[in-house]
Amino acid sequence: MDEKQPMQKLCRFIRLLHPVLLTDAFIFIAMNNNNQTNQPVPCAICRKFFSLLIPFFLLCISVPAQKTAVAAHSRFLTQIPFTTFTGGVAVIKVRLEGYPDTLNFILDTGSGGISLDSTTCLKLNIVPVPSDKLIIGIGGIRKVRFVYNQTLYIGGVQIDSLNFHVSDYNILSSVYGNHIDGIIGYSFFSKYIVKIDYDSNLVSIFTRGSVKYPRGGFLIRPSLISLPVESATLRDERPINCRFYFDTGAGLCLLLSSDFVSDSSIFNKDKKMFATQAQGMGGKANMKITTIKEFKFGPYRFRNMPTHVFDDEYNITSYPYLAGLIGNDVLRRFNIVLNYDKKIFYLTPNNHFRDPFDYSYTGLGLYWTDGQIRVGDVMKDSPAEKAGFKLDDVVIAINNNMSQNLQVYKSMLQNIGEKIKFVVSRQGGLVELSMRVRSIL
Repeated sequence: MDEKQPMQKLCRFIRLLHPVLLTDAFIFIAMNNNNQTNQPVPCAICRKFFSLLIPFFLLCISVPAQKTAVAAHSRFLTQIPFTTFTGGVAVIKVRLEGYPDTLNFILDTGSGGISLDSTTCLKLNIVPVPSDKLIIGIGGIRKVRFVYNQTLYIGGVQIDSLNFHVSDYNILSSVYGNHIDGIIGYSFFSKYIVKIDYDSNLVSIFTRGSVKYPRGGFLIRPSLISLPVESATLRDERPINCRFYFDTGAGLCLLLSSDFVSDSSIFNKDKKMFATQAQGMGGKANMKITTIKEFKFGPYRFRNMPTHVFDDEYNITSYPYLAGLIGNDVLRRFNIVLNYDKKIFYLTPNNHFRDPFDYSYTGLGLYWTDGQIRVGDVMKDSPAEKAGFKLDDVVIAINNNMSQNLQVYKSMLQNIGEKIKFVVSRQGGLVELSMRVRSIL
């Protein structure tokens, strides 16, 4: 047998094991092949070869004993329907342990915890505990009370050891025409992967773990401690890249602080703005509404988007760190996967993506109060003021519709250019009023 064959076989074996060893092995074989005098190969070469080869064999022996850590796949837990109110705000039905009735909770990524309505606490005979902690809302700063160690049921999911702060949500109930029992935020989202599907009006809840995201969307990695913060680009007078709260609980498109608007000069000084009011935790706030020429979020651009501007006295928008917040009248145009654990949000455009924005303007604020729909706001120089509306007018009918459905009435007031007829009760008598809906464009 040719004496070279064993060495050639060894070379092929080494090449299969590890290509990095090929250079030194080749030198070793070549020197043996050329060694016509049967002299030993230099010891330095041999030592180098075996110093590389022996650790490799040890590694090959040890590798099978090692196991690669793979994240567990997320597991489906439950699915529940939700109702959409003005501005795309999503409301789900939940239940507190020990109480049979379901409760209406707003899904709110702009909430750093979880909360109960003070009226709901009275109804359920739940006694909140005072604390020294403060909470900031659109209506101001106040001390907050707590209900500790509660269990909440969302569909088939049981969430234990929840500490609810207690707030007065009468203003939200009157805005939506349905009683709002609470707001669910970080205390829930941080424990699960949550998919919000605005096409089917379904919320799906999964365990934390690896997840396959659908095609056709975009992934963002928000800054996330308790409230998610994401970047977007505004363009009106000039383009500006800014950070915003990602707020599914805000029933508007975009909210900017007046300090940001002033310091950035994002709008021309002659920009047309209209007086309005917005509602949130703690009460109402005077605002102005206008449009911004372009809002770029991820790869998507929205043009002439309605934008609210307000004097943020209590700095709830965290200026100058943030410019404001992105509300759910934008976010509802995507089906959303919220993965707080991995700090990943995945947004896929849905059937609402090209829904027209609401550019209507009346200056008229309608609220559900004590079983009646009442006028709560009449803005100065607005179509409502010119039509003769007064605070506390009770709406009996709009365009002969006497359903007393607040959501239906608000939809009717979005018909730009249409002359709307009202019948209101005032001081015991009936008054007929008419108003033409304006546009903010």
